[in-house]
Amino acid sequence: QVQYVESGGGLVQPGGSLRLSCAASGIIFNIRAMGWYRQTPGNQRELVARITVGSDTNYADSVKGRFTISRDNTKKMVYLQMNSLKPEDTAVYYCNKNPPGTSWGQGTQVTVSS
Repeated sequence: QVQYVESGGGLVQPGGSLRLSCAASGIIFNIRAMGWYRQTPGNQRELVARITVGSDTNYADSVKGRFTISRDNTKKMVYLQMNSLKPEDTAVYYCNKNPPGTSWGQGTQVTVSS
């Protein structure tokens, strides 16, 4: 059974930083591209960052230069370092394969507000 457990969210002021972590299980992690996605109320989930098995990365234009995705294949972990956070980054953040499967974790809430 595929499971993703996201953590590390919280309330941060604009300009601040957070590091999100995702523990994956039930998948052959080291052959999967992984992604971080985010969703705000009333909107579809969007991909914000993607990392291949070989650690090539891609980012949504809105987060490029501020967010960094990384992975640890031995621990089946994916991370998202978020710097220079903006109020528009407020969302629930999820990790999943890329392209995503149908199983999603609970996500972790990120709120950027003064």
